[in-house]
Amino acid sequence: MTPAEPEGESAQRFRVSFVCTGNICRSPMAEVVLRSLADQAGLGDRLSIESAATGDWHVGEQADHRTLAALERGGYDGSRHRARQFDPGDFERLDLVVAFDRGQTRVLRNWARTPVDAHKVRLLLEFDAELAALQDVPDPYYSDDATFDRVLGMIERSTSALFRQLAPALRQGNR
Repeated sequence: MTPAEPEGESAQRFRVSFVCTGNICRSPMAEVVLRSLADQAGLGDRLSIESAATGDWHVGEQADHRTLAALERGGYDGSRHRARQFDPGDFERLDLVVAFDRGQTRVLRNWARTPVDAHKVRLLLEFDAELAALQDVPDPYYSDDATFDRVLGMIERSTSALFRQLAPALRQGNR
């Protein structure tokens, strides 16, 4: 256990991090969506959910205003989000690291210090059988509001599929 990791019951949480390029569009969406799903199912205390970036361009910033608007239209609140960069040391305390495209997957696996850590890295769309063939969630940063809404829809579907896979073990208290 690292010094920053909580002890007791909270140390048994399943720990997931969503990682995109800047931590202002896709990864904050997934973080907010998964947290909402877990809370609605009464399992919020069994999950530790965070997000991060492979790059450092936006560290400390809020999510992109279009991300916040898309989340609000979807019934979510992303206003508390602040961007941070993924640190390779994070692997030790995480159970799952979810990337949004193959480029991020390559970066994260290169940062992994062990094969076990590299195995923790998965693409989000892998969790939804119908979307898995697409592999990548498009980055909406250079697009319009409609694209942000479409990306949120993809993230909601895949994150829901991920949650459906995690929920039985979370309900039983297993990780």
